[in-house]
Amino acid sequence: MFKNHPKGLLLAALSNMGERFGYYIMNAVLALFLCSKFGLSDGQSGFIAAMFLTAIYVLSLVGGIIADRTQNYKATIAWGLVIMAAGYVLLAIPVLATPDNISWLLPFTIFALALIACGNGLFKGNLQAIVGQMYDNFEAKAAKESPEKLKWAQGQRDAGFQIFYVFINVGALLAPFIAPMLRSWWLNSHGLEYNADLPKLCHQFISGNIEPLEMSNLTELVEKVGGSTADLSAFCTQYLDIFNTGIHYSFIASVVTMLISLVIFLMSKHLFPTPGKKEAVATEGYSEEEKKAMAKEIKQRMYALFAVLGIAVFFWFSFHQNGQSLSFFARDFVQTDAIAPEIWQAVNPFFVIVLTPVIMWIFASLTKAGRAISTPRKIAYGMGIAGIAYLFLAVYSMMQAYPSANEFTALADSAKAGLKAGPWVLIVTYFFLTVAELFISPLGLSFVSKVAPKHLQGLCQGLWLGATAVGNGLLWIGPLIYNEWPIWICWTVFLVVCLISMGVMYGMVNWLERVTK
Repeated sequence: MFKNHPKGLLLAALSNMGERFGYYIMNAVLALFLCSKFGLSDGQSGFIAAMFLTAIYVLSLVGGIIADRTQNYKATIAWGLVIMAAGYVLLAIPVLATPDNISWLLPFTIFALALIACGNGLFKGNLQAIVGQMYDNFEAKAAKESPEKLKWAQGQRDAGFQIFYVFINVGALLAPFIAPMLRSWWLNSHGLEYNADLPKLCHQFISGNIEPLEMSNLTELVEKVGGSTADLSAFCTQYLDIFNTGIHYSFIASVVTMLISLVIFLMSKHLFPTPGKKEAVATEGYSEEEKKAMAKEIKQRMYALFAVLGIAVFFWFSFHQNGQSLSFFARDFVQTDAIAPEIWQAVNPFFVIVLTPVIMWIFASLTKAGRAISTPRKIAYGMGIAGIAYLFLAVYSMMQAYPSANEFTALADSAKAGLKAGPWVLIVTYFFLTVAELFISPLGLSFVSKVAPKHLQGLCQGLWLGATAVGNGLLWIGPLIYNEWPIWICWTVFLVVCLISMGVMYGMVNWLERVTK
């Protein structure tokens, strides 16, 4: 797999895999954890989670600027891992949320998330910039051999970023199992069982805002998980404490994997290039016409970059619903009694790992047959495929006549049980979303590395992540629609967004292909 790629690719991928493993442990449970920990509504927890994801990617832009200006990418990356580890240490501290301490405990949790976002901003884009520089050097070496060798080397960049992306998803595949496993183990050790609906009911009981039907559901579930209804106040407090403590312990795994990434990176950093390093160039040797032509080319490249960034915003707005409305959908509308809703997020990275070799083979076969698909065209196809995922969900939800999530969750458990979807619905959805992701995310990274000026690679990778930030900043819209209107409307909104984005991208394909030649 790595034979025809730069030597440092494997070690860069391993460094990233450990960090992503820790991140996806937290990301898999974040929105649901904020609900169970503090009794927040789906909308409130979704907003905090969306702002956290936004901060991660906005700060990647800041991290890229820092690395470009200091010319010390490797130290920036290392400090990012240390700061992220500190944030996860704070999240791992198990403190029971009560009406008396929530005024400082919720800000404390947000501060821990802010540390993680700052560290991620220093780490993520700059490691991707290093991978891009590896391929710049790889292509420069091939150019010295022959034009044919250069053309071959240029064709390896997309494949290299796809391989790099697979390692991200190895961590993402395993991570969602950690928090549910530790939570269930901690509950079982106290003679209790897991139930996704209980934390919300417990918070409603403690706050005195529980309706008669919900009270009936609460007493039924207390007995079902092995508790006693003799003192519901004591049980609710105990269940919330044990339920959330198990999740806190999962963040210790994030600390460990962050430190493993740091060790791998420090031991192998001598193999990595330093992107953006300006070479001493005698600018006075260029004529005014040549200088203008060079400036024009850089402008064209940056225009192309911003055009693709605009499409990326809407992709991530749709795709990252896997941690928001799709997680809530798994919790509320899907039969997940035996499988925690967080675990369904592992379906996406599983498909990434399985489908990446297939898609790489398809692209390679088309290239050999003289029908190579350009990176911009692949991105346009990806938006259409993402639309298929939401078309499927919208049609299925309409056929089932699903109401809003608020109306559905208010039903009696017996009524909900007969209406819930089978797990196959989530599997089909994540299949199409994953194929779309493989057409957009790793190839978007490759596209950025192609068009970025050499002294601005950290900044340009940060801009790609900044576009992701803008998309993540809109994520809260998903849970809002999901809870207030029939859920087919929610999925239709994302379908329309994907189709419009695909159309706009198609309109720019010819221009983008010329710029990236």
